[in-house]
Amino acid sequence: MNNITITFPDGKTKEFEAGISAFEIAKAISSRIADDALAVKLNGVVKELNVKISESASLQFLTFDDPDGKHVYWHSTSHLMAHSIQSLYPEARFGVGPAIDTGFYYDFDINTKLTEDDLLKIEAKMAEISKQNNGFERSELPKAEALEYFKKVNDPYKLEIISEIDDTDQAISLYKEGGFTDLCTGPHLPSAGKIKFVKLLSVSGSYWRGDEKNKQLQRVYGVSFPKKKMLDDYVTFLEEAKKRDHRKLGKQLDLFSIHEEAGAGLIYWHPKGARIRLEIENYWRDAHLKAGYELLYSPHIGKSWLWETSGHLGFYKEGMFAEMKVDEQDYYIKPMNCPFHIMIYKNKMRSYRELPLRWAELGTVYRYEKSGVLHGLLRVRGFTQDDAHIFCAVEQIEDEIKEVCRFAREVWTAFGFGELKFYLSTKPEKAVGDESLWSKATDSLRNAMTEMGIEFEVDEGGGAFYGPKIDIKIKDALNREWQMSTVQFDFNMAERFDLKYIGEDGKEHRPFMVHRALLGSLERFFGVLIEHYAGAFPLWLAPMQVTVLPISQNYFDYGREIVKQLSAASIRVEMDERSEKIGFKIRYAETEKIPYMIVVGEKEAAAGTISARKHKSGDIGSFTVSDFIAKLQFEINNKIS
Repeated sequence: MNNITITFPDGKTKEFEAGISAFEIAKAISSRIADDALAVKLNGVVKELNVKISESASLQFLTFDDPDGKHVYWHSTSHLMAHSIQSLYPEARFGVGPAIDTGFYYDFDINTKLTEDDLLKIEAKMAEISKQNNGFERSELPKAEALEYFKKVNDPYKLEIISEIDDTDQAISLYKEGGFTDLCTGPHLPSAGKIKFVKLLSVSGSYWRGDEKNKQLQRVYGVSFPKKKMLDDYVTFLEEAKKRDHRKLGKQLDLFSIHEEAGAGLIYWHPKGARIRLEIENYWRDAHLKAGYELLYSPHIGKSWLWETSGHLGFYKEGMFAEMKVDEQDYYIKPMNCPFHIMIYKNKMRSYRELPLRWAELGTVYRYEKSGVLHGLLRVRGFTQDDAHIFCAVEQIEDEIKEVCRFAREVWTAFGFGELKFYLSTKPEKAVGDESLWSKATDSLRNAMTEMGIEFEVDEGGGAFYGPKIDIKIKDALNREWQMSTVQFDFNMAERFDLKYIGEDGKEHRPFMVHRALLGSLERFFGVLIEHYAGAFPLWLAPMQVTVLPISQNYFDYGREIVKQLSAASIRVEMDERSEKIGFKIRYAETEKIPYMIVVGEKEAAAGTISARKHKSGDIGSFTVSDFIAKLQFEINNKIS
């Protein structure tokens, strides 16, 4: 047989016989690699470990340490769970069971409403089946035969999926693991025996395809690991995440509420939450003005032609609320601010001397999210977006992108997030615009990050329909990644709305347009912020910064004088005047996560001083009031987390 050349990630090459499998290559290199490998990347495409290789190619072995390796591991575990559910509940019919960023889930239809005890039974059955070490065997059927098979097993959900495949000649792939066969494109692990440690996390209701008009199925979430320590560490992480849940802390600290009876996915900001929001907004406005932005305000509704022209009705209608009639014309409540900013741009002919125009708005928008995906502050229907649009000339674009990246780093550092990850998201399958423009725009984004020395990953096909983008993820205190900032290139809307400016040559030119959000939505950002700080906000953001705790009523007057001095220095302060013992007051202030406590009694009143305590740290010593104010102001002004 002919030899082929395999190129490994470190650039080294080695020759093998054509037709060799990736697993055989792994064994030829080392038994450890063969044991750890879960799948491979063959010429950049994830494939199963048993894939045969007939031509020279690049090859990367994927382990659980690789995101793609995890995906294969968790996707295979979802099939193992489905097999176990079928064994325990023979009437089960199955929806979809994908891997997700934090594990996997499967939607299924059974007659029994599952409890936590049932999840333990399913876990036990999964362990039992895993020990059988059945392989994941792929087969392909013509569409007609695949339909016939799922009719035979009476699975309406798989039938619906297959029926919607337009290409009648397309082969339908199935995977068999032991006695369970599922509709799936793969790839999968070599065998179920590689799935070692599984934890089923929760069960919830889930409408088929996320549509509340469809039947509600049960969705079981889970996670799995190849090593027990990984599972133990994850369970510890879950316990900490549960303590930090923004929904729990939001209620405990009286920050916000959601009232289903008044409208799902709509947030009510309480006084303490609103105070934090005010501090966020004040910082946001000041930072933007310093960075050369002007602030805008725009309407909440607009005529349908606005959304037709922008392309939203063609590409985003399912995410918009239904039209409303005003003076016999269709209006839509805005899902985005950009068309309104464009209308301000079009208010007069612009000159090259005005560019770049950097316009920002804290604009409240409304998007229709299906009820099944709403989640506290993190997935809502009404939210305020820290939106901005930059209109610039082509020669200015890379400098503007670099400035946005710099600005993003500055803003996230101020809020206590130091670790950012950048992604370049390229043209999606459903897109508008000339290919050359996409290429030029993508190169501009890539060049800007490269020149700044920013390391980034490429998210192929992850761009918006109107242009490529840079996505920025932050890491929180639990090392979780959150997609927050986005810088979206748009050459589409400038064309659709016929935007122009007069260039230095006296001729009309088309401006480039950049959509940019740093915090994303204030609601989602607030949810992330609550969980990052576990509700114990840094001093500059805390709704109440100091509480004064007199030891007895004898020192109320002295306490009130301290409150007066702190208030005059713009410190948010209150005094606990309840007739409780000082230990009770301190414990209460700790549960309220107030950053600083001032304890005053006979000694302090006589000396004209205070005794200070810090949340979680305890006693930090005695201060004069002026020195304590200076300490707080330094911490606030420098946004110390």
